[in-house]
Amino acid sequence: MTNKIQPFHLAIPVQDLETNRSFYRDTLGCIEGRSSDHWVDFNFFGHQLVIHVQEPAPSPTPKGNIVDGKDVPIPHFGVVLEWDVFQDFSEKLKSKNIEFVIQPYIRFKGKTGEQATMFFKDPSGNALEFKAFKNIDQLFAK
Repeated sequence: MTNKIQPFHLAIPVQDLETNRSFYRDTLGCIEGRSSDHWVDFNFFGHQLVIHVQEPAPSPTPKGNIVDGKDVPIPHFGVVLEWDVFQDFSEKLKSKNIEFVIQPYIRFKGKTGEQATMFFKDPSGNALEFKAFKNIDQLFAK
């Protein structure tokens, strides 16, 4: 595999296009790109995220995995930020009264893989995780 990181493309379902458009643009600060009356794409921290309006399907019982005694939502997606950017971003989200699934906190403090992490959901219930590693070279460390 190559070490050059390319932007990923992720398309997710949302129930209400305008509510989610506002969330990704105004709450998270993502720059809006192309759009139609059924979808909007965003610059999601350098990656391409597309929200597609979709009628809600019967949702299965939400699943999670217990990590550090916290119920991590599955599935979820997000971005690894720089340490200082994570701190600023988490404060910005707190000031916007984001309802966290898991409040920002530090995992593995003083150990290999020390990281800050937080989880929250968009208005359609898609779970997002943002994290930052104290030492980014430990991103894949065992």
